[in-house]
Amino acid sequence: MRMLDLFSGIGGFHKGFEQAGYEFDWVGFSEIDKYASAVYRHRFPKAVEIGDITVIQPERDLPDHIDILCGGFPCQAFSVAGKRKGFNDTRGTLFFEIARILRYYRDIEKPIPCVVLENVKGLLHHDSGRTFATIYRVLTDIGYTVECELLNTRNFSIPQNRERIYIVCYLGDRGRPQVFPIGESSSQDNQTQRIGDHTRTITTAHSHGTAKHMSYVKIPEATKQGYAEAKEGDSINLSVPNSKTRRGRVGKGEAQTLDTGMQQYTIQSGIRRLTPIETCRLQGFPDDWNAYGEFDGKVVEMSDTQRYKQCGNAVTVDVVQAVAQKVKRLMK
Repeated sequence: MRMLDLFSGIGGFHKGFEQAGYEFDWVGFSEIDKYASAVYRHRFPKAVEIGDITVIQPERDLPDHIDILCGGFPCQAFSVAGKRKGFNDTRGTLFFEIARILRYYRDIEKPIPCVVLENVKGLLHHDSGRTFATIYRVLTDIGYTVECELLNTRNFSIPQNRERIYIVCYLGDRGRPQVFPIGESSSQDNQTQRIGDHTRTITTAHSHGTAKHMSYVKIPEATKQGYAEAKEGDSINLSVPNSKTRRGRVGKGEAQTLDTGMQQYTIQSGIRRLTPIETCRLQGFPDDWNAYGEFDGKVVEMSDTQRYKQCGNAVTVDVVQAVAQKVKRLMK
């Protein structure tokens, strides 16, 4: 089986599909961040690096057929945290590079059977829904049936409140949904128990700068009360400390959505920043997944800054695994 991994980051899609039992005899990956690419090379030494998606020439750079195309195409153009310029932002136009590759394989009569894409929740409502409608129309015009679902990392036994839209495309009309919905809604009690169990695993990482025990910390929020109480085991987001409009700075027993700046902290007999190990766990990666990268054949240690950025940009491995398991029926 062959997979094209676009906007590949540190390999969340690749690892998620492997954990779902897929075996690949060829994987090509495209990523412009040199540090993320270094981690990918280190973790998947047999993968073929094909560079910037905008200069890929399928007839020259890609094999004669591909089974799965996946990619978390850049989300900043659609994110509530960004300026939400969408297709007016050069990052937003990169979706059309995906479409260009899909059209090439359609035109040579070897269409890619399955496409799995990921983006932020804001994509659904950007420009009053017109952006998503454009993406849907482009994909259906190429010949795909399109399914999508908003999935939250917290529902996959990982305590991070991270909502992302997953889009699965396949050839032909199979009469009913093949992939979504994924899983069944569970009771709040069961969900809380799963989150609590995993939180105890996450907090085994080395703690820095602990202070005297405190029952709770008041965190300023744009609410009527003016603050939220953060207790031991909660997370605190301090990415914009002087904001007068921010709400939801405190995550109750879970992390909030990881971002590239990584200004999240946790309370454990004091306040400390989340460690790179914890951010790996919150994205479903092994503890040391992005601790090292490969440059010119040499293994190099990654800085904490790069590790935070990489995890903030990554897809959650456990969510990809769940999607990949449902996608298997499309590959038969």
